[in-house]
Amino acid sequence: MNVIQQNIEYIRQSIPTGVTLVAVSKTKPVADIKEAMKAGQQIFGENKVQELVVKAKEINEPVKWHMIGHLQTNKVKLLLPHVHLIHSVESFKLARVINAEAEKIGKIIPCLLQIHIAQEETKFGFSEEEVLSMLQLPEFYSLKNIEVHGLMGMATYTDEMSVVRKEFAFLRMLFEKLKTNYFRDNPWFKELSMGMSNDYRIAIDEGTTMIRIGSLIFGERNYKQTEQ
Repeated sequence: MNVIQQNIEYIRQSIPTGVTLVAVSKTKPVADIKEAMKAGQQIFGENKVQELVVKAKEINEPVKWHMIGHLQTNKVKLLLPHVHLIHSVESFKLARVINAEAEKIGKIIPCLLQIHIAQEETKFGFSEEEVLSMLQLPEFYSLKNIEVHGLMGMATYTDEMSVVRKEFAFLRMLFEKLKTNYFRDNPWFKELSMGMSNDYRIAIDEGTTMIRIGSLIFGERNYKQTEQ
């Protein structure tokens, strides 16, 4: 068992039943992904559409690809044939484009609504007011080729874990509010994607159902690859 497989086993032992592990493979080579697959990992997260598509074509096996990064509308068509879940729906415009492109290929695309919970303005996502406004639009419910499976959020990048915990607690509260008021009859609205390598244990405490782990599995990111 190599280091990647050992890391996956360690993380699995540290998370409760019902929490899904998304192995964040962005910038990592296909060889590393295949090592993770040997440990039984089948869900991988990518943050660039073209990188996800290339890897999906090269790994012609039953892998579930999650899009976890910012998604531009002009990349949606390229992404949809390969993606299992989109974590990063952060505007009504993007939701409409995903729906339209999914209808063209006869697919229903599971999505998460990304909520801006961090202090950094550079991170994407709906504010609470924005997501509530969208959910009050009749047009939103005419989008029949997307399914909203829950929410995603990225906490502030900080060593102050009290800040991170507060942000995760807010996201959990918003999840429950939306579930009660807008998705009560939708059985698929059950995912809360929050928590990464440096804060996933806090996310578990605060009720996450899906953690996105990269460096703890594959090692530090290849920044030269990221810049390409």
